[in-house]
Amino acid sequence: MAKRINPPKQVVERNIALLEKLMRYLLAEPQIFSALPDNFELVILPEDDPEMRLYNLELLDRVGAEGKPIVFARIKSTRRLDLKRAKPHLYIPIAA
Repeated sequence: MAKRINPPKQVVERNIALLEKLMRYLLAEPQIFSALPDNFELVILPEDDPEMRLYNLELLDRVGAEGKPIVFARIKSTRRLDLKRAKPHLYIPIAA
């Protein structure tokens, strides 16, 4: 049996808020989609929220990506994030 991961407080709401910021950025910069793989699994890694970052990585480890490519998005989780100055960083790991 897999070990149960204890989610940080308001995990769903915090992840949705970060996803909204990331999607606004991607819609404003649609050329980024051409560099992303098809049908990928997105893992949000908040730069300034280590508790949430660890939870999301543990969740990926437990649930997996079912053979899909993984894209990691590093983004600040502050409420008043200016995406024009603090752009999210997208990483696609390369299999060795």
